[in-house]
Amino acid sequence: MASSKTVRKLQVVSPVPADIDIANSVEPLHISEIAQELNLKPNHYDLYGKYKAKVLLSVLDELEGSADGYYVVVGGITPTPLGEGKSTTTVGLCQALGAFLDKKVVTCLRQPSQGPTFGIKGGAAGGGYSQVIPMDEFNLHLTGDIHAITAANNLLAAAIDTRIFHEASQSDKALFNRLCPPNKEGERSFSNIMFRRLKKLGISKTKPEDLTPEEINRFARLDIDPASITWRRVMDVNDRFLRKITIGQGPEEKGMVRETGFDISVASEIMAVLALTTSLADMRERLGKMVIGNSKAGDPITADDLGVGGALTVLMKDAINPTLMQTLEGTPVLVHAGPFANIAHGNSSIVADKIALKLVGPGGFVVTEAGFGADIGAEKFMNIKCRYSGLTPQCAVIVATIRALKMHGGGPQVVAGKPLDHAYLNENVALVEAGCVNLARHIANTKAYGANVVVAVNMFATDSKAELNAVRNAAMAAGAFDAVVCSHHAHGGKGAFKEPVRMLHSH
Repeated sequence: MASSKTVRKLQVVSPVPADIDIANSVEPLHISEIAQELNLKPNHYDLYGKYKAKVLLSVLDELEGSADGYYVVVGGITPTPLGEGKSTTTVGLCQALGAFLDKKVVTCLRQPSQGPTFGIKGGAAGGGYSQVIPMDEFNLHLTGDIHAITAANNLLAAAIDTRIFHEASQSDKALFNRLCPPNKEGERSFSNIMFRRLKKLGISKTKPEDLTPEEINRFARLDIDPASITWRRVMDVNDRFLRKITIGQGPEEKGMVRETGFDISVASEIMAVLALTTSLADMRERLGKMVIGNSKAGDPITADDLGVGGALTVLMKDAINPTLMQTLEGTPVLVHAGPFANIAHGNSSIVADKIALKLVGPGGFVVTEAGFGADIGAEKFMNIKCRYSGLTPQCAVIVATIRALKMHGGGPQVVAGKPLDHAYLNENVALVEAGCVNLARHIANTKAYGANVVVAVNMFATDSKAELNAVRNAAMAAGAFDAVVCSHHAHGGKGAFKEPVRMLHSH
């Protein structure tokens, strides 16, 4: 059980110090201790230093017949630009389950992008006394998954422009010679990936020399329409001046100039593929089927048409394994994938959740976070992630704050980087009650999926008892299974356990 060795009692200080000071005040356990508590043997993971390990997918094969634990998803009301504490609540809830209720528990979180980390929003390891540690490693390179996505994405981008360049400057015969060069005996052969292209073209021949000139033309020329290309380059920092660029200006490129741009790495389709994949073979197929644009005849062109599906998979072979870390109170965390919810589906990986459910077993809990508000992240969790995975959550947590409810009730706009208006720092029950329509809609939407909804009110020092009671009453009236005021930011797992419940109501 999580309690026996790894649970760590926090020394809580008030007022709450800075996140980095709290994170640095706790000496993490060696990750092998966290792994051992989950019954992971050394052959089940690869160490990345002292405090991180990649859990191998072979664990899933070994535990295939064992039963799953309980599955809980954490979403939130429509947030302010400051965020309402979904990650903090997810971590705090798990610390409460593991450190105070003696339950087997695994937290499943997305890996943060360096864009928000170095921007106003900051990191995504939680906050206060509910954090994943080491916080700096979590928020920066971690185990290099995002860098692998960057490399794979940009390899495909390079292959696209290189293919257009060579097709524009070479004959069919020259292209075919490059694709199927003769060996020392003068014999040509198709590689495995070429058979995918031949099948797509409806060509059943297996020997290059049997192709007619017309078939050689169709096989060797993708004839990509530059105006149709949707695949852009990526990097994992915010660099607004690269959003729209012109490429091909060098003298060697023979005037083949076109406009394109950079996205942030986590917006790459490869990130969405990583988050939804169920195995290495499944990832290989998904990567090969990615569409990068159309031919001039209007046919979709894929990564496999370019012959790079296998290469992309090789670059991603380690990234498919989730990273094991720990909370401040010594409970285990799996960090994996980080697609945005506005342009993708906003959830951590299926494989991390599946591994975690097997590791905690019956009676254990897996708490996984869905990004953005519940109307986007949690609904995409249900509509997309759960449909692919076949998993069904027993409970959905919706995180709410007085601050966000006041804004939805008609309060002044909350702007990142600017001081909060006095309306958010002083009691105004009417403003809170007006904003609870947002909470009620999220509860109704989430209940429609058949999951019990528990509202977690992430408490701030400026919240009054009357305001907190107003939220609880509105949540229960809207059909929530329960609504609990939480102080896990200030108190760690203890703040998501008993005392906040006693403070407002009793069962």
